[in-house]
Amino acid sequence: MYVMKTIDPIDLKMLDILQHDATITNKVLADRLNRSVAATQERRRRLSAQGYIARVVAILNPKKINRSLIAFSHVLLKSHTADALGQFENEVIKFKEVMECMQMTGAYDFILRIAVEDMEAYNVFLREKLACLPDISTVQSFFVLRASKSDTAFPL
Repeated sequence: MYVMKTIDPIDLKMLDILQHDATITNKVLADRLNRSVAATQERRRRLSAQGYIARVVAILNPKKINRSLIAFSHVLLKSHTADALGQFENEVIKFKEVMECMQMTGAYDFILRIAVEDMEAYNVFLREKLACLPDISTVQSFFVLRASKSDTAFPL
């Protein structure tokens, strides 16, 4: 087991660079950090092992893969027991259309980010998958018309 240590400014700079381009080589990263390749590679490995880097992915263009309709669906459950909340989460995360599932405070229990081909596909998803889950009281969906900003990088 790794012991978490406080990250230093070099770690923060590395994380900032990597969250904008995780494909960067250790050589280029080392040059940007003014460090050796070996030291940079070790820092990168340590930050991953300690969980600072959760995963490395490619972010796809939804239009190119025919998933251009994005919906944010607010879900209210009838029951708020730990079992009901857990059961909903366990079932909804199995749906390929659900990109994110977040339990919330406020008027709704969950917000789902759903990516589908078009409104017809959303309707099928809603009727044949989401609405079939037990304990759902209300689903209110909002559809993205245009995204002015969509960032995956945290400010460091």
